Amino acid sequence: MIIEQLDKNEAIRYLGGKTVDDNMRVLLEKCEQRLLEVLTPRYAYAVYDTEFCEDGVKLCGSNVTLTGKDIKAHLDGCEKAVLLCVTAGQNADRLIRTLEAHDLAEAAMTDSLASVAAEQICDRAEQEIFTQLPAVYKTERFSPGYGDLPLSLQPALLTLCDAGRRIGLHATDSLLLTPRKSVTAIIGISDTPKERVKHTTNCDTCPARENCNIRKTGGHCGKNEDN
Repeated sequence: MIIEQLDKNEAIRYLGGKTVDDNMRVLLEKCEQRLLEVLTPRYAYAVYDTEFCEDGVKLCGSNVTLTGKDIKAHLDGCEKAVLLCVTAGQNADRLIRTLEAHDLAEAAMTDSLASVAAEQICDRAEQEIFTQLPAVYKTERFSPGYGDLPLSLQPALLTLCDAGRRIGLHATDSLLLTPRKSVTAIIGISDTPKERVKHTTNCDTCPARENCNIRKTGGHCGKNEDN
């Protein structure tokens, strides 16, 4: 997979939606090109049949149950679930750390662009996966930490996808992903169309809370609002 361009407007939103002048946009483009040179986009996935239970949704053939009412509602009517793990790679982390020691503005911009890159890798991975799967309808991505789906499920999803061996993606003892610019998500597969399920959560339960530049500036991304 090759990512040739990043959504710089989305990166600006991650920076807190600040007004960007011409000089800053030139710097943003410089950071984009430097990041694109070191990105190593990779993904791994696994498909499991689902079985609904009182606690949530069991992944058949494993000892993992996706617990909580939100994931249960999200996967309602879905016969299967796709577990997706993606990463922008260690080089993106290294670049950000190097910039943090020399230029905080460039480091912040590169960090935001790397977050955008992780989401774009998710989009591309999803496109590739569903050209191979006989999915009639699918849900949006839903990650550990969203709603009442516990972040503690993170290691189990990585194990089920064999993400450590396949793409070098791991979780720390504090349940943060490493490399940092990585995502785990669950996508439901259904034979019938599903309405988008609204979930209410906040920054405290968001899996990106530790590295979120919007949160650092006192803003809110809007992705977790019930609207």
